[in-house]
Amino acid sequence: MGSAFLRKSALSRSALSKSALTAVAGTAVAALLLTGCSAEGTEASERPSDETSQEEGGQDGEGGDEEEQDEVLMDFGDETDQVRELQARLLQLEHFAAQPTGYYGDVTLGAVSEYQRAAGMDVSGTVYRSTWDALLGETEDPTQEELYPPQQLMGYGDNSDQVRELQARLGQLDHFTENPTGYYGDVTTSAVLAYQQARGIEATGTVFQETWDALLGETEAPTEEEMFPPLEIPEVEPAQELDERCLTGRVLCISKTSNTLAWVIDGEVELTVDVRFGAEETPTREGEFEVYWKSRNHHSTLYDSPMPYAMFFDGGQAVHYSEDFAANGYNGASHGCVNVRDEAAISGLFDDVVEGDKVVVYW
Repeated sequence: MGSAFLRKSALSRSALSKSALTAVAGTAVAALLLTGCSAEGTEASERPSDETSQEEGGQDGEGGDEEEQDEVLMDFGDETDQVRELQARLLQLEHFAAQPTGYYGDVTLGAVSEYQRAAGMDVSGTVYRSTWDALLGETEDPTQEELYPPQQLMGYGDNSDQVRELQARLGQLDHFTENPTGYYGDVTTSAVLAYQQARGIEATGTVFQETWDALLGETEAPTEEEMFPPLEIPEVEPAQELDERCLTGRVLCISKTSNTLAWVIDGEVELTVDVRFGAEETPTREGEFEVYWKSRNHHSTLYDSPMPYAMFFDGGQAVHYSEDFAANGYNGASHGCVNVRDEAAISGLFDDVVEGDKVVVYW
């Protein structure tokens, strides 16, 4: 019995030893797992508990609500009716200076940015819900006319056959007394204003559909001769009467005595046109120069006036087409430039002349 007891005790100790070893091993494995790196590189001991995860999940949910509250509603490149409404509302606050189009481009981006700056918001140029809500609170629902304003058909600075037709039709009613040129400048603006005032149309000097429809109803389709009346071709100045500086090379030879510009190549006169010069207080400078810059559709920022087919030769002085000269002749003067009144001639001349060609202005 004692022997059997001892064997049993030994077996029990052996089992206990195995159990202890198993427990120790399990503890060691657990310790290893608790101190090792996870597959994501986060230490397992730093992993949040289920409770913590749930709390953070709740916080994430709250953050999602904030993002939803300030979601992007409109951004660059969008083209929708909501963008059109945005533009109309910004127009009410004088942040948008154009007509609503429904397209979110550079102009709209700038207008939104300016509104955000004025309203003390973060300036992004993007319409978030917070931006939109603030704008809705400061503006009224746009009217149909604000959303879809009348479209301009023709206006200042335009140069087209339709403008030429406009001038011819106004000429039939004695509102335009000069030859049609196709250029919409001061003379055409004044003629349109006079017509609008005579017909009780809002006098803007700009042709909208209402003005055009009224004019079409009162006039006939212009003839070819009304649209393109024959031009008086000036006589060519003999080469031997030109300034000697004009007899070699490619030269814009400009005579203040004869009020002419001759385009001369190696002593041969290719073209002659009438010109006028600056007034006494803004004279055209005499001398020998060269064309240093050409600008086909130039507009003077100094005098806010068009200078089409401009060929600059001395500072701000240039040879260019003048609608005023075409309409009023020598009753006016330039601010120092050499005005040409034959648009067809200077259009061709502009194409022929290259930068570096000589310019001679003389008496």
